[in-house]
Amino acid sequence: MANINIKFNNKDYLLSCDDGQEESLKNLTKYLDRKYTELKDKLGNIGENKLLLITTIQLIDEYFNLKQKVTLQKKKIDDLANKFKELKKLAIEYKEGKDKEIEKLNNELDKFKKTVDESNNLYESMLDKTTKSLEKILLNTESISKIQ
Repeated sequence: MANINIKFNNKDYLLSCDDGQEESLKNLTKYLDRKYTELKDKLGNIGENKLLLITTIQLIDEYFNLKQKVTLQKKKIDDLANKFKELKKLAIEYKEGKDKEIEKLNNELDKFKKTVDESNNLYESMLDKTTKSLEKILLNTESISKIQ
């Protein structure tokens, strides 16, 4: 435990605190003394106990106001976190839907390519047959021409 001298209301006090907390205790005491002095200057000398009570009430009021603001901010952050989770869920659902749509389109494209390949093969086969038929006709025409 550490012992430190502090000044409050122009009086010296010896206080104890955990090691390493000396600066914090000094700062808290300075803040309390400043608040106490402000009230004393504002209200006059109404008695040390009454001034201490009013100072304490004001500090507690500040504390509760700050606590209320922190609670409100925490609620806002929680609301934002929930909205973020909802947006993330919607984005994932959207992506999954688009992935399925892309897969469906790729399947349709594959079917279309297969149909095009089959049509090309059929076209080439027809061209081959037509070419052979024309060659036969030409041969027959030449044969008939020679005979005459």
